[in-house]
Amino acid sequence: MERSRSVILWLLLVMSHLMEYFSFVAPCLLTPLNVPFKPCERTKKLPLTMNNSINPRSALTRRSFLHIVALAGLVSAAGATRFFPFSPNAPRLLTVRKSFPLMGTQLNLTVYSQDRDQAEAAITAMISRMQGLEGKLSRHQQTSEVATLNRTGSLDRPSQELRTVLELADTIHRQTAGAFDITVLPLLTLYQQHKEQLRSQPALIQSLVRNIGQEQLHLTSSQVRLDSKGTAKNVEDTVGNAGNLGITLDGIGKGYIVDQGVATLKSFGFQQVLVEAGGDLLVSGSKPQGAPWRIGIRKPRPEMPGALLTVSGDDMAVATSGDYFQPFSPDLLSHHIINPKTGFSPPELASCTITAPNAALADALATGCMVLGKADSVDLLAGMPGCEGLFIGKDLKVQKTDGFAS
Repeated sequence: MERSRSVILWLLLVMSHLMEYFSFVAPCLLTPLNVPFKPCERTKKLPLTMNNSINPRSALTRRSFLHIVALAGLVSAAGATRFFPFSPNAPRLLTVRKSFPLMGTQLNLTVYSQDRDQAEAAITAMISRMQGLEGKLSRHQQTSEVATLNRTGSLDRPSQELRTVLELADTIHRQTAGAFDITVLPLLTLYQQHKEQLRSQPALIQSLVRNIGQEQLHLTSSQVRLDSKGTAKNVEDTVGNAGNLGITLDGIGKGYIVDQGVATLKSFGFQQVLVEAGGDLLVSGSKPQGAPWRIGIRKPRPEMPGALLTVSGDDMAVATSGDYFQPFSPDLLSHHIINPKTGFSPPELASCTITAPNAALADALATGCMVLGKADSVDLLAGMPGCEGLFIGKDLKVQKTDGFAS
């Protein structure tokens, strides 16, 4: 009888761990998007700092929350997962949660560890690293390197982190034949101010398009500089043009910051990590039971038929861009993704989901492929190892690359 009672108590303990974990994670990840989103009890009361334009059919914007789950000290040398204690005498895992504003959203962090000091140290280090990067890469912080560059037209002694992101942005710009372009900020700002009314002013749009292009961004070992097209290539001549120039790292910088935050957690022994930021998600390692993560992909329209689309895998990043995240018009023909060559939002795709080895790459490719469209995106991804895509047109037809793990 005593043995049976011990087994029952042990099973109840395991079930409590399961309920604790999945009641917090699963609803945030896999809630079907054609029904109203119901936040988890632990997240719904958190104040969100996001203030983007919202599709009235959606309860969340793309980055209205950032959720990180990390597991430490849970994998043996042989690789056997030990997330839930398989012995009644095994130490109980501690759960440490923190919430704080970061990157224009609310970051929710959940850490599972047998050592509270280890968990607290990892959280402190990760927050410090991510906040430090935000202070360099965010165009919204007036003292950041990006804000200084946008304001003055040049920046001396750029940090290595900014150089890394700018170099990756340049690589993606070339790989997408210019579809991904971080110099669209002046045009994006105008759309945010005038919304759909801007479509009736093609002359104004073209006047800005003529000055867009990453070839005007010059990066050397000691300086980064913005030049208007056709101007002299010295700092004195570029500063006066800075008001009509500017870069935004919204489509790549946040992914980079997430990558660095996860790297910090892993340096403290947290090898199983899940990061969710609305349309972006990164997983490191497998699920606690050793199975691959199964991630739901939001449907771009509530009326889209069929079952919830999913992608499965481990050690990968997933990013989705869509016309519904920040729409500028009710018909979703104008939104925050802009073709830098035309000045208008691309007409073909409703959404694009990319899987890649890291969040910065997935984030940038999701934006670039929205501009490229299905056919060119499939050709592009065929030459990029570890990168796959799923594309949903405005006609709601789905196409994916051969290696997309659904």
